[in-house]
Amino acid sequence: MKLFRFGPIGQEKPGIQTADGKNLDCSDFGEDWNESFFANEGLYRLRHWLVDHQNSLPEVPKNARIGSPIARPSKIICIGLNYRKHAEEAGMEVPEVPIIFMKATSSLSGPYDPIFIPKNSKQTDWEVELAVIIGKRAKYVSVEDAMDYVAGYAVHNDVSERDFQLRHGGQWVKGKSADNFAPLGPYLVTGDEIADPHNLRLWLKLNGKILQDSNTSDLIFDIPTIVSHLSQYMTLLPGDVISTGTPSGVGMGLKPEPRYLEHGDVVELGIEGLGSSRQVAMNDPEA
Repeated sequence: MKLFRFGPIGQEKPGIQTADGKNLDCSDFGEDWNESFFANEGLYRLRHWLVDHQNSLPEVPKNARIGSPIARPSKIICIGLNYRKHAEEAGMEVPEVPIIFMKATSSLSGPYDPIFIPKNSKQTDWEVELAVIIGKRAKYVSVEDAMDYVAGYAVHNDVSERDFQLRHGGQWVKGKSADNFAPLGPYLVTGDEIADPHNLRLWLKLNGKILQDSNTSDLIFDIPTIVSHLSQYMTLLPGDVISTGTPSGVGMGLKPEPRYLEHGDVVELGIEGLGSSRQVAMNDPEA
């Protein structure tokens, strides 16, 4: 299944996209795509509900805003330097264990919402990433069992302010958490639709020019390793988002000199089988 959410910010409704590309309003199912939904076997229940109700569901208006495919989760967890060439372009050593950092959940936004360049920003950057959405509570999970806890996958732009991240002291979270720094979607694609999440092309364009073009086969730490590792240190809750890292081609690593987002820049990104998203960079209207 492909799940999405639509409507004004804070008033999103649940929807699904059918095999023939129709976007259907699932409001009559009575639940949002949130922690409670996943925790209570929502995907199983939804699949069976659709057998009887799909043909009667209204289509979503063509001009409807598309929001994040899941409601605000308890956590957005990111893995740093998880592609070898990205570590090299950042001038950092390839990690021996997964590098973990968090994004504030308030940074979550829709796949076509603008990227807000924060006040005092000098180096707002882009990162296409495969996001993993957790389907059930995970604690002390083995590598062998880890994929049983995955609900599905989504496209994520781990927008990053490098000056905040690397030169303002403390942890990376400061450079990762501004409003609209986590465009997610357009869809949560359930795991049964993705034959091999470790063999998906992922790409990103800036103003029409391809800057990132890689494959999840290049991940240093694969999804089972990441899920198992995280679950040793924190309880993963249904709906939690794990962003698995970005390949080379971010603005910070461009030669002969870095390139960062400016007002009016257009970022497009996608992952094979998961769809694509598009964001226009703009100065934060509240700055």
